[in-house]
Amino acid sequence: MTNKEDHPPMPSLMPLLDGRRSALVAPGVYDAFTAALAAEAGFECLYLSGASIAYTRLGRPDLGLVSVSEVADTVALIRDRVETPLIVDADTGFGNALNVQRTMRTFERAGASAIQLEDQTFPKRCGHLTGKSLISTAEMVGKIKAAADARHSADTLICARTDAIAVDGFDAAMERAARYVEAGADILFVEAPRDRTQQETIGRTFGDRVPLIANMVEGGHTPVSAADDLAALGFRIVIFPGGLARAMLRQARAYFASLKQHGSNAPFRDRMADFDELNDAIGLGEMLGTSERYMQ
Repeated sequence: MTNKEDHPPMPSLMPLLDGRRSALVAPGVYDAFTAALAAEAGFECLYLSGASIAYTRLGRPDLGLVSVSEVADTVALIRDRVETPLIVDADTGFGNALNVQRTMRTFERAGASAIQLEDQTFPKRCGHLTGKSLISTAEMVGKIKAAADARHSADTLICARTDAIAVDGFDAAMERAARYVEAGADILFVEAPRDRTQQETIGRTFGDRVPLIANMVEGGHTPVSAADDLAALGFRIVIFPGGLARAMLRQARAYFASLKQHGSNAPFRDRMADFDELNDAIGLGEMLGTSERYMQ
C-alpha cells in the first residue's frame, strides 16, 4: 500500500476547470527550462507533449519512440522547477491496462496533474499523421477504468483521446468518445476534427458533460482558431503541443547559419539574451540566496 507521504499534494487542474466558460490555454513544453518560461509568461496550465519530447530529446518524429521512463523523468524535472498544473501526454499508456496502471502511478508520483491516454495501437503516431490504427473501444474503456483505479488522488485527472476520425470517420469517433466519458474520463479529446462543423458537433454533444480539449497544430488537419473562438464552441482547454518546437526550429537554424557564416555571435546578438538575462530567467539569484542561508 502506498503511503500518503510518497505523494505530496500536486497542483490541481480541477479548480481551473470548475465552472469555467472561457478556454484554458496550455502551451506545449518539453523540459524544465521551457516550462519555467511558460510559467513566467503567466500561463495557468502547461502541456507536456510526447511529440515535443521526441522532437527535442531524440531529434525524431512522433512515432512512439519515446519511453515511459523518458516522459516520467521529464515530468519530475519540470515539477521540481514549477508548480503550474501539468497535463502529461501518456500516449497509449505504453501497453495494456496493466501498463496503463503503472504509467498512471509513475506519472502521478512524478508530478502530473492529468494524464492523457489515446486509443491508438502501439507504436502510435502523431494525431495529425496518416496511417494510424486503433485498439478496440472495449480495450480503451478498460484502460480508462484501469487508470482511474490506479491513481492515488481523484484530483489527478484522466484525459481520454480518440483518433478515430482519421481511421473510421467522425461518427465512429463520436461513438467512442461517448463510451470513454461513460467509462470515467474526466476530460475528452476528440483528435483532429476536419472543420468547424465537426468542432461544433463535438462541443454541442459533450461540452456540458465534460471539459473538452482542442488541439491546435499549424499545418494539421484541424482549422487553427483562437482560444476565445474555441471556447464559444464548447472547448475548455486549448493545447499548442508543438508550437514552441516549431518556433525554436526557425530561431536555431537562423542562429547556426549566422554563426557558421560569421564565426561570431555579434551579427545575431540583438536576437539573443545576454548572460545576465539568461541567469535571471533560470533563477540564479534566488538559488545563490538560498545557498547563502545554509552557509556556516
